[in-house]
Amino acid sequence: MIRAATDARANDVVILGVTVLTSATEQTLREIGIADKVANQVLRLAGLGVEAGIDGLVASPHEIKTLRSEFGGKIKIAVQGIRPRWAEPGDQKRFMTPREALEAGADYIGIGRPITAHRNPREAVNEFWRNYRCAHDMMTLTE
Repeated sequence: MIRAATDARANDVVILGVTVLTSATEQTLREIGIADKVANQVLRLAGLGVEAGIDGLVASPHEIKTLRSEFGGKIKIAVQGIRPRWAEPGDQKRFMTPREALEAGADYIGIGRPITAHRNPREAVNEFWRNYRCAHDMMTLTE
């Protein structure tokens, strides 16, 4: 399926493969019949995707360093489970702050519920930008 997607894509389409959801734990994996550790399952799925020609991975920020070590710059890494210090983790089990994820080597970070579930999403966005000003393309943060 992955190979079919990469073979059929247009030149400007980027294909990302999802590894293990940030709300998953080893208990969650066991419940679906996977007896391995989360980190091993992430690497297994990532390897299948990279071998099939994907451009990047969606992963937990906890796997960034392992993925970088294994695949270097061959792939982009987009991480979910990003929680600014002021946000509740919710159901996320493997999360980091934006700064931690970028310093670990993430290419892209996804911040969803800390904004969408906030009583005032506009205020949440403003709070995020006050605390984490991202310089375009440089991925550096200042406080």
